[in-house]
Amino acid sequence: MDYRTCAKAIYEKIGGKENLISAAHCATRLRLVIADNKKVDVKGLENVDGVKGVFDAQGQLQIIIGTGTVNKVYDEFVAVAGINAATKDEVKQAAASKAVWWKRAIKTLGDIFVPIIPAIVATGLLCGLLGGLVQVNPDLANSQLYKLLNMFSNTALTFLPILIAISAARIFGGNIFLGAVIGMLMIHPDLVNAWSVAGGAKTETMWSWFGSWNIANVGYQGHVIPVIIAVWLMCTVEKWLHKKVPEMFDIFVTPLCSVLVAGFMAMTVIGPVFAQVETWVLSGAQTLIAIPFGIGAFLMGGAYAPTVVAGVHHMYNAIEMMMLADNGMNVWMPIATAANVAQGAAALAVGVKTKNAKTKAMALPASLSAFLGITEPAIFGVNIRFGKPFIAGMVGGAAGAAVAAITKVYATANGVTGVFGFLITTDSFVGYLLTFVTATVVAFGCSWLLYKDEKEEVVEEPVASVKREECILAPLSGAVIELSDVEDKTFASGALGKGVAICPTEGKVVAPFDGEVKMVFDTKHAIGLLSDGGVELLIHVGLNTVELKGEYFTAMVKPGDKVKAGQTLLTFDIAAIREKKYPLTTPVIISNTATFAEISCDATKDVQCGDVLMKVR
Repeated sequence: MDYRTCAKAIYEKIGGKENLISAAHCATRLRLVIADNKKVDVKGLENVDGVKGVFDAQGQLQIIIGTGTVNKVYDEFVAVAGINAATKDEVKQAAASKAVWWKRAIKTLGDIFVPIIPAIVATGLLCGLLGGLVQVNPDLANSQLYKLLNMFSNTALTFLPILIAISAARIFGGNIFLGAVIGMLMIHPDLVNAWSVAGGAKTETMWSWFGSWNIANVGYQGHVIPVIIAVWLMCTVEKWLHKKVPEMFDIFVTPLCSVLVAGFMAMTVIGPVFAQVETWVLSGAQTLIAIPFGIGAFLMGGAYAPTVVAGVHHMYNAIEMMMLADNGMNVWMPIATAANVAQGAAALAVGVKTKNAKTKAMALPASLSAFLGITEPAIFGVNIRFGKPFIAGMVGGAAGAAVAAITKVYATANGVTGVFGFLITTDSFVGYLLTFVTATVVAFGCSWLLYKDEKEEVVEEPVASVKREECILAPLSGAVIELSDVEDKTFASGALGKGVAICPTEGKVVAPFDGEVKMVFDTKHAIGLLSDGGVELLIHVGLNTVELKGEYFTAMVKPGDKVKAGQTLLTFDIAAIREKKYPLTTPVIISNTATFAEISCDATKDVQCGDVLMKVR
């Protein structure tokens, strides 16, 4: 491969230097931030010699090159473009800053709510399970155990403003404990509980502006936006004071003034104003869904998948949180389920109908993933690629969402869709089942009718470089999963080659065969090997672990070293990496897949280092 030629071709296809903001690379792909994506010749990029795929994700144009090659192409690209090399973090910051203000706002909402979702899911699942058990045995509601567990089930929603405040303070760069104080203030026991006010409880004036605008002593239970705005103000004041206040006074002046300013504004301006705005947003969403005959839900179910593609679906988290905090009934979740399941069903139809083995191998696992609530493999790996299945999924999502609205389905939590959604829709189980089935049947049928295999030119398959069968041993101990189930669409799509992934139980990677080390990435999280029989293998420990910059990894070998099967190649600290919230799922990929006539693997077992993992012929 001519790295210079590849780099020059990529540079030309993206529109040259005036269209390039920043560039970095990871173990497998170039990561570029582009000024104007419309100027990029995507088809031309896909046809560049050495490019294995092109994705647009997280504000970055990601060009898949492959392990051991991407770094060389990147070096030439930097030279051709005449730019300075950037880190992956710098590229992410550049991508975020390039986005329009409303996209940045939606991303911020997502960043605030995503860490809270496990707490809502945990209590929501418990609420759903208790509701189902009480329906089976009504007397259970009188037991002490039920009362105790029922208290657990509503804790996260009762103190939701505090959870939101802590998460928002972290995102806005403030002290999370001061953020918690603002959250506590807005549901202080001296305020009349907002849910009690809705039930008729009396209030009195707490503050009056100009003698005409009276602020009642009502708490903000059930509200989301006022808390976020108040914490943003607190963090802004805090950071400003850190810069202005002398260090010897900073430790007490800054916290005091930050809480006083933000707290006063929260209770007298931000809370009343934005609580009303939130009420309008919530009413609008509920009104849309309540349009007769499910028309509003039909439109939302059809539009949901495109918002996922656009990356703006995080805004739904805020709406779902408002609904849960308002009355405990999340009617948005069934719409999301209809859209997700429909995309899975559309991909399933492709997998069943296609005669292309590669498409089938991608579509079937991707559809299963969508039914379980993870839609990216189905949407990006199959449906968007072929176009018509994506439209079929939109139609199925619209139909399923309309059924959900008509049957008045709701959930007791958010963050869970698909099959697992049955656990949080026990009060409307039949309606949820009808929603699920409708979305599946309609999307599958439309996709079956619309999809046709593309006619491909007959290309002579390359002959394997070895005639004998070669075994690839497990380089790690752990559970083996299908590559298509990996939560990274580059690996899951198979663009880098066939293989499997291992969820490691031990922080050690050993040589899976006799051969040579071709590449050890600078951050030591990925290694490329060449077997004596001609197998090129990439072992990529974890997902996005390049961001750790080598911390917690120790390489025991270097490029050019000869290795024997079972020899330790690198070690890593499992506990520390998990604490940093990085998935440890490790793709093991045969980079030169096309070289072999047959590759077989068993992704349904647990392995120990040295067990047979794959075979090539």
